[in-house]
Amino acid sequence: MTEVNVMALREVSGVTIPDSKLARDVSEFIRDSESDLLFHHSARVYLWGALTGIRKGLGFDAELLYTAAMFHDIGLTARFSGSQLRFEVDGANAARDFLRSRAIAEGDIETVWAAIALHTTPGIPEFMRPEIALVQAGAGMDVAGRGFDEFTAAQREAVVAALPREADFAQGIIDAFYQGMKHRPASTFGTFNDDVLAHKDPHFRRIDMCSVILASSWTG
Repeated sequence: MTEVNVMALREVSGVTIPDSKLARDVSEFIRDSESDLLFHHSARVYLWGALTGIRKGLGFDAELLYTAAMFHDIGLTARFSGSQLRFEVDGANAARDFLRSRAIAEGDIETVWAAIALHTTPGIPEFMRPEIALVQAGAGMDVAGRGFDEFTAAQREAVVAALPREADFAQGIIDAFYQGMKHRPASTFGTFNDDVLAHKDPHFRRIDMCSVILASSWTG
């Protein structure tokens, strides 16, 4: 698939792509760090998240949302192949370091960190700041079609026209998840990430919390 110049898009279905120095730096950094599939996916996550925020009347910072969306899957890349942390935490830490190097306010950095770290944790982000809620919403829409019917056909067509999904995106994103997590299986405990390892690796065994409790050092 031909690479899309995200910064040249400017606006998609009424959503403006931030054009600040920070946003341009984010785009360049992620473009140099991720595959086409993850890069385009991350840009769509921003668009789905922003569209959701507009529809719900949420006041969100587009620059922070864009930064969090673009960084949210960087923890899956080869630079973290030696990490045993959750990939979401690697991504959150990478975004934090990037933003600190540009003297961004710590409060804003905390928002971006939480948006990335919690984007695969259901039941919590939607009750937090809009930027945090919207990264999860955008990722859920792009990967699993969560909230699909809440977008108009025109919105869906506009986003996919601007940032086309690969023909084999479903398998491609599963493979990207697997490659980013297969070396740290224990990090998937407590999230749905263990579904990816179970799907790809017939030898993977999930951690069973009941077994952990029953085998603990406590006698009762």
